[in-house]
Amino acid sequence: MNYELFLAKRIITGKQHKSSISSSIIKIAITAIALGIIIMLISIATTVGLQKKIKEKISGFNGHIQIANYEDNNSQITVSPISINQDFYPEFKNVEGIKNVQSFATKAGIIRTESNFEGVIYKGVNTDFDWSFFKTYLVEGHLLNITDKTSNDVLISKFISERLNLKLNDKFNLFFIKDDGSPPNRRVPTVVGIYNSGYKEFDENFIIGDIKIIQRLNKWEADQIGGFEVILDDFDQLEEKGTEVYNQVGSTLNAQTISEKYAPIFEWLDLLDTNIIVIIIIMILIAGINMITALLVLILERTQMIGILKSLGSSNWSIRKIFLYNASYLIVKGLFWGNIIGIGLLLAQKYFGFIKLNPENYYVNEAPVYISINMVLILNISTLILCLLMLLIPSYIVSKINPVKAIKFD
Repeated sequence: MNYELFLAKRIITGKQHKSSISSSIIKIAITAIALGIIIMLISIATTVGLQKKIKEKISGFNGHIQIANYEDNNSQITVSPISINQDFYPEFKNVEGIKNVQSFATKAGIIRTESNFEGVIYKGVNTDFDWSFFKTYLVEGHLLNITDKTSNDVLISKFISERLNLKLNDKFNLFFIKDDGSPPNRRVPTVVGIYNSGYKEFDENFIIGDIKIIQRLNKWEADQIGGFEVILDDFDQLEEKGTEVYNQVGSTLNAQTISEKYAPIFEWLDLLDTNIIVIIIIMILIAGINMITALLVLILERTQMIGILKSLGSSNWSIRKIFLYNASYLIVKGLFWGNIIGIGLLLAQKYFGFIKLNPENYYVNEAPVYISINMVLILNISTLILCLLMLLIPSYIVSKINPVKAIKFD
């Protein structure tokens, strides 16, 4: 250990040289660092968690990319059919990173019970449907078993179940309005599963059933569907893969990413990134200012020591390093306790969900948490480096101290 580190350690541990004022300021600086990293960890983890959760739910109901007729892309209801016999189905041969391509169709309907009614969107799915999303949010019953035989089984949301008092295995009347004004078509589906995604905009509208019901109601051929949903392996490649898919589907069909279809929601999610940046800047500035104050107090208290070291031939930079080592120790100590508390709170939220959110405003029932080791490391290292850079300027005051006056300083 060189003498700068040795003296830094003596400054930190030498209680006989610490006044109550410097001790209090050092504690405040460490606390500021700890609080700063706690707030930054919570802000980033919850914001990224919210972004990922909302994107997951939107893609769960719509896929990452939808392929349909041009007039259908801005509507939740299928207007005109397309053929299932496409070059890119059942898989894109020239586009990598695609997990699944699934066919679907939608139709507006009305659920009618003895005491109430509710307008819904019946989403018909096929044997190629990926059930991983609904498996995650299934709260009762089981998923649909789509086969070559027409099925009247449906999944409904917990919202619709409670609103219309429908329970597992209940049958209900589902009416589909005709465009020509003639009496509506009636079907009697059976509830075999209830899901709860927490995304009210979709939960209050969608029921999931067999696509063959829509094909019969619309008098389509067996090879006619409403469109395709493309599921990607990596959401972060959405825009890139969206362009590749668009170039592959031909001129008669349109490929639209969910970020284009739900542009206002994704613009709002992008604004959250700005909030994170602002919070990080403010917290690092607060932590840095507190550390600057603590450093100046330490230098003031050790003025005589600085004078003695200079008289013995120590350079300004070597003395500055003593105080920067000291400051580094204080910053690391604050980061340590901040990480312990911050990550502990995040893990408690992740596994127990004690902070609830209004799904009408945030699209989720509780504050989601996403913890990444890389995120934690980058945040800590960046905070340490930036705080030390901020301390370089105030440490320059060491070079202005006159050894003769410093030794006489009291």
